[in-house]
Amino acid sequence: MSEQDKIDAMSSFRDILTAQSRAVKQLVAVTADVFGFTLSAVGVYWLLFGMNAYTDQLPKICAITVLISLPLAWSYGLYKSVVRYMGYDLFVAGVKTSAGAAAITSAILYFASLSETPLRWAVAYWCISFIYICGSRYSARVLLVRRRSRLERERIIIYGAGSAGSQLARGLFGGDQFLPVAMLDDDPAYYNSKVNGLDVYPPSSIGGVISSTNASRVLLAMPTASRNKRSQVLKRLAEFPVYVQTMPDMADLVSGQARIDDIKDVDVEDLLGRDPVPPNENLLSASIFGKSVLVTGAGGSIGSELCRQIIRLDPRVLVILELSEIALYHIEKELQDIANQTGTKCEIVPLLGSVHHRNRVEEILKTFKVNTLYHAAAYKHVPVVEHNVLEGIHNNVFGTLHTAQAAVSAGVDTFVLISTDKAVSPTNVMGASKRFAELVLQAMQQKYSKMVFCMVRFGNVLESSGSVVPLFRKQIRAGGPITVTHREIIRYFMTIPEAAQLVIQAAAMARGGDVFVLDMGKPVKIVDLALRMVQLMGLSVCSEENPNGDISIEFTGLRPAEKLYEELLIGSNVSGTQHPRIMRAQEDFIDHETLYDVVRDLEGATLALDRDRCREILLEHVHGYNPTNGIEDLVWARQRVEHSNPDTDKVIDIHSKRA
Repeated sequence: MSEQDKIDAMSSFRDILTAQSRAVKQLVAVTADVFGFTLSAVGVYWLLFGMNAYTDQLPKICAITVLISLPLAWSYGLYKSVVRYMGYDLFVAGVKTSAGAAAITSAILYFASLSETPLRWAVAYWCISFIYICGSRYSARVLLVRRRSRLERERIIIYGAGSAGSQLARGLFGGDQFLPVAMLDDDPAYYNSKVNGLDVYPPSSIGGVISSTNASRVLLAMPTASRNKRSQVLKRLAEFPVYVQTMPDMADLVSGQARIDDIKDVDVEDLLGRDPVPPNENLLSASIFGKSVLVTGAGGSIGSELCRQIIRLDPRVLVILELSEIALYHIEKELQDIANQTGTKCEIVPLLGSVHHRNRVEEILKTFKVNTLYHAAAYKHVPVVEHNVLEGIHNNVFGTLHTAQAAVSAGVDTFVLISTDKAVSPTNVMGASKRFAELVLQAMQQKYSKMVFCMVRFGNVLESSGSVVPLFRKQIRAGGPITVTHREIIRYFMTIPEAAQLVIQAAAMARGGDVFVLDMGKPVKIVDLALRMVQLMGLSVCSEENPNGDISIEFTGLRPAEKLYEELLIGSNVSGTQHPRIMRAQEDFIDHETLYDVVRDLEGATLALDRDRCREILLEHVHGYNPTNGIEDLVWARQRVEHSNPDTDKVIDIHSKRA
């Protein structure tokens, strides 16, 4: 029989065994143990009395031993565990079974006058049966687990030699994909030592370690390290041609949502190195605890995260209002799961509806006696709104106006608008419409002083539906190219959970008409972000200096109305608040009577489908609005083409237009 035939036969035998039912597998294990415990008893007898000391009592001794050992093995779970995945639990169960069987059997043999040396019998049987139990299971595991050779497994280095790194190494050694070959750690106490058989080196040796071990991947085992610390480590590793990944967060490990060896790609927030500021618990709960809360746009990136955090703050009622049926279904299911896990008594009310329908919104607010309203419903993608001018204005301006009017009629205490940095000196319809929405609320605050209106303005959030991060990750995995609009474009970033948490705290500090601005940290150059994402996946960027690189970066040019730089403040009149990352801005606004006339004019223009007039109104009343392009509305553009050439069927390629 050839070597390949032997391998195929073993594979077939393995497949037959693993395909059997649990009952059949247990029967096989029990049968094997009958023989195993019998042989263990015979071995003890021969060990104590010699090869020629056979007696008629030996069958009785073997029978008693087996009858005692089998029930103990069952009670300690040896027949319930999956042999292929047994680990430390095998050792514990083996010790208990062998010790218990040795003690009970030796006592029975002594009182039945079957053995004159019960203590020696107990010690010998304990040792031999323990060796049998662990040895037989481990042998079965070796037989049943398909495992590649050490040469076939990917060689990896673990960064972090503490308890997390040690557990990660054990988990990977037991798997079939990765082979840990070395460890790195910043703590000199670990140097020149071994952890789980792996040598521990200082980070300064990373280049030599990669070269000597031929490792292609580095796994970060630093679940409790700060983001700033992780960012420093990632900068160091980005210089080397290795794929950098990380183990799960400690919170996921504690909650049981992840195992120690569930590795994942590095979070982009680790690249930014921005550590969240611990929340002020009083601010978090002030507008939520025991109250009725409504979130519009509850299925969106920010709206859904607001809901996740709000429900953990024990509101009396959480109303989630969403236009998309599927988005509403998903967020309601997730919130119900959170409620079941946390034991909150909050009533979750999922409602379909549009913020345009003032009567519908007002009915909801009155029915559920809403105290705090977070208005996250908006169109936020710059090119999409630029190509759909009227809908962008209708949703962002009149959706906000109608919801605010409904809130006034229903007696809501606090109205919070989720705004954007693109509302400052806007160059696009999205930003201008969001700034106009801010003006609406500032004017309404002037008239309805008993109610608190406020706005929270911030920049891009990581991993949102419009973020470049998931797009870049998808492009890298597809082999490139990565598309960046401009070499110099920069953006502010923060995580969705941090943004939502700061929004909730800002709302608690509102006095009326406030414009809160979140501290977004340092701006990030988008091309640098793309470059580091490529490097941390063990790849290189194709460039003039490196024409054989793995991933190329293409610069596509700024999209219609897109800015190179975003701002957060109109003017410089800003003051601090109780929270170090929340600022309060003092900005000019339009008085209520004047704005009322402007709103009526804008409404008439939208009803008349007059995009030119809509732009004129925004130019006149939104400070700093300076569009860098013409009207890009797709319907308007098609009408212009057909008007200039009635016989053409050509659809204008709006994406080819540049300012």
